[in-house]
Amino acid sequence: MKVDVSEIFSNENKEMSREVEIDFTSFDAGVGEFPVLKKAPFLLSIANVGNKQLKITGNTEVTVGIPCDRCLTQVPTVFPIAVSKEIDLVKFLAKDTGELEDASYMTGTSLDADSLIFGELLVDWPAKVLCREDCRGICKQCGCNLNLADCQCQKREPDPRMAAIQDIFNQFKEV
Repeated sequence: MKVDVSEIFSNENKEMSREVEIDFTSFDAGVGEFPVLKKAPFLLSIANVGNKQLKITGNTEVTVGIPCDRCLTQVPTVFPIAVSKEIDLVKFLAKDTGELEDASYMTGTSLDADSLIFGELLVDWPAKVLCREDCRGICKQCGCNLNLADCQCQKREPDPRMAAIQDIFNQFKEV
């Protein structure tokens, strides 16, 4: 959702607070698209603190369904988001994008709250997600979720250096 901050830009010591609804229903992180299961309203506060400085603060909580890294079961992962950003209005209005690379959530006098939250989610994204600490994963042969049932597949993996000998034994095996 876009929030107009033109009043804040022009008036020093002006402050604005809003409760903003998050519009996106899925999170596309480049490695996949993950559903947003639950989202709280974004409590946003924007202030022109003087000396051409804009301070943006806010907090929310977003729950995203991420597949377990071992068994692919969807795991609801809660992201508590606390935003605290400062923008130098002189550099921003001069369009000096070299020093404002993380101000992509600002376009003119509009603040894109979804883009701001998206950036925070991306930074907080976990490296590994497990449904439980002792997750057994899935069977490499049949794809059975080993947390739910035991499969009847051969558990012993042959040494790859012995594959040629294993092939010889398989040729002479009686039917």
